[in-house]
Amino acid sequence: MPSGKRLEGKTAIVTGGASGIGEATSRMFVQEGAKVVIADIDDAKGNALEAELNANGEVAMYRQFDVTQESRWIEVVDEMMTKWGRLDIVVNNAGMSGAKGRATVEDTIVENWDTVFAVNSTAIMLGTKTAIPAMRKNGGGSVVNVSSIFGIVGSPAGAAYHASKGAARTFSKAAAVQYAPDNIRVNSVHPGFTDTPMTLDIHSKQEIRDARLAMTPMGRLGLPKDIAYGILYLASDEAGWVTGTELVIDGGEIAW
Repeated sequence: MPSGKRLEGKTAIVTGGASGIGEATSRMFVQEGAKVVIADIDDAKGNALEAELNANGEVAMYRQFDVTQESRWIEVVDEMMTKWGRLDIVVNNAGMSGAKGRATVEDTIVENWDTVFAVNSTAIMLGTKTAIPAMRKNGGGSVVNVSSIFGIVGSPAGAAYHASKGAARTFSKAAAVQYAPDNIRVNSVHPGFTDTPMTLDIHSKQEIRDARLAMTPMGRLGLPKDIAYGILYLASDEAGWVTGTELVIDGGEIAW
């Protein structure tokens, strides 16, 4: 009898999959029946999560993964196809901000701009590009690209971050149109202010935390699972007629 799990029989790659939104997504996917490649650069967290998820059977594998390297994408997808025979879902979640991404236009250094774009935008293209032939063999698939509300609206700082996340948004729309005939859906998710390891340095400053809380109508910052639930929906067959869209999960922050 069917298990009722929303991703039963599917396989997925989740980049940045060992912490924050990626970790929550990896856990949720496994709970919903998927087999998952946890792609990350943090070996300690990745190996620990792999061991935990595999406690009752082999459903996850951690792979050390620089998402900006096309050759690594090819290696991991080939390994998945050999091991599991299919690739159904790619969640391009790995991202960066920090000082390199938060500088104003005048303070932006070209090398930093390029670094932020490599992780936040180019890597999304590489993941999508590499997944398409494998997904086509299964008769379709789902790509979920994690952008940000800052890929939709501006702010006083963060030129490279805003631009790279905006590129992820419009890339998703272009890919959605191009690969809809192959039943490959491509959507973007736009988290608002969320507590993750990437935002710890900002949200640990009380004045910034308070300001962001005041900007969020629902009165709290997001949790990784809040975003993961949206990713799960877009990855599942429930979203079978959803492509080229942007799912904003922000507690109402950009609805003001």
